[in-house]
Amino acid sequence: QVQLAESGGGLVQPGGSLRLSCAASGSIYSINLMGWYRQAPGKERELVAAISSGGNGNYADSVKGRFTNSRDNAENTVYLKMNSLKPEDTALYYCNVVAQSSWYAAVRSYWGKGTLVTVPS
Repeated sequence: QVQLAESGGGLVQPGGSLRLSCAASGSIYSINLMGWYRQAPGKERELVAAISSGGNGNYADSVKGRFTNSRDNAENTVYLKMNSLKPEDTALYYCNVVAQSSWYAAVRSYWGKGTLVTVPS
C-alpha cells in the first residue's frame, strides 16, 4: 500500500504564499500522476493541479498563474506552491497519487488526509 503524508497548510493573509508538500511512502512500484484537490465548505471536491511522471501538468483555471505544482521523483514527493492567495482559496487540500504498489498490482488512486488552508477575507 501507498501512504501519503501532507504538510504545509495554515492561515495566511490575502496575497500571501504557502507551500504544500506530500510525500508518498510504503510499497511503491511506480507513480503516475501526483496532484492536489481541494474541498471548500459546502462545495464539491475539485482538481487544483496534477503532474505526470514526465512533468506534464494541468491546473484549474482559478489557480493558473498563481499556483505551481512540481514533483521530485527521487523522493516521491509533490509540492504545491501557492502565491497571491485569495479568500476563495480557503479549503481542505488533499494530495492525490495514482500509483502501483507492485508490478502486478492494479493502478490505484490514493488520497491524503488533507491539510487546511485558510485565507481570511
